Amino acid sequence: MIGAAALLAGCGAAPESNGASGGAAAGASDYLPCMVSDAGGFDDKSFNQLGKQGVDEAATELGAQTPIEVESQAETDYASNLQNLVDQGCNTIVTVGFLLAPAALESATANPDVQYVSIDDTVDSDFDGTTDAPNIKPIIFDTAQAAYLAGYLAAGTSKTGVVGTFGGLNIPTVSIFMDGFAQGVEKYNTDNGANVRVVGWDRTAQDGSFTGGFEANDTARQTAQALIDQNVDVLLPVGGPIYQSAAVAIRDAGREIALVGVDADVYETDESVGDLLLTSILKGIDVGTKDAIVAAGNGEFDAAPFVGTLENEGVGLAPYHDWADRVPAEVTSKIEELKAQIVDGSITVESYLNG
Repeated sequence: MIGAAALLAGCGAAPESNGASGGAAAGASDYLPCMVSDAGGFDDKSFNQLGKQGVDEAATELGAQTPIEVESQAETDYASNLQNLVDQGCNTIVTVGFLLAPAALESATANPDVQYVSIDDTVDSDFDGTTDAPNIKPIIFDTAQAAYLAGYLAAGTSKTGVVGTFGGLNIPTVSIFMDGFAQGVEKYNTDNGANVRVVGWDRTAQDGSFTGGFEANDTARQTAQALIDQNVDVLLPVGGPIYQSAAVAIRDAGREIALVGVDADVYETDESVGDLLLTSILKGIDVGTKDAIVAAGNGEFDAAPFVGTLENEGVGLAPYHDWADRVPAEVTSKIEELKAQIVDGSITVESYLNG
């Protein structure tokens, strides 16, 4: 975490040439971008899907070869999937997620002429503030900033005074949402003399409710149900498709409970849960990935990390859609005020990216 903070502090510096030009210099039409998903798959309506969208859009813009995109069924697939892509002559390989980072580092170290783009991880296993291989570009997001706004919104919208969150695994790219969300609730309580409770995440212990994976299954439904049973009326599931299981539990509850999506605007990607969505905490994975691939395809691969923030619009909140008339006007106004204060630095939202 210390290393990630140091990396974030230096993210604006132009990298030195690393020689990882792959075949891009031969012309964009010969350029082959590739991608490996984590176990969530490309139809997760979340970060794998957004990453794939970015790769596909970049390839179209470049006039490059059709991307080779491989889904992983389990963590044990990561190393072999990466090697297969190297063997097929991929110039740039995008890897999705924290759990893919060790395999990506091993592959990048063994193949210094191949470029790698790591979504959601700095690939800094020794925590020295530098990505561990010069041919890896991290695309990471300080989602705690946007989650803070979502937490304030949730607290200001809740009628029961209890909001909840749960995740797939207790890893930094998941817990950053949960912790930012809890900080936003704390801010609401301080500002309004309220006592809205957060269940499912303990900021002091840095632990909470987790399903053990990123699958939409009965474990995820039961985890959501356990929070709903504590009188939650706003629920934030963090972990790709697990929101689908949360939606089942919400509908089974038979009372008004708002769902908060993550990564994509889930209202747009999954209309089946649109009526439940208060908002979504957005990560510009598609934009960051597309920009990285377009640059690489034009022979301008840049290993400097991209860090999405509220200021550069790499993270944000989706519209309230069907819930717009249920959010108090004063809460909506306060969200905009808080956003401005985070951008100008007068509010600092704690996350593993800033120590």
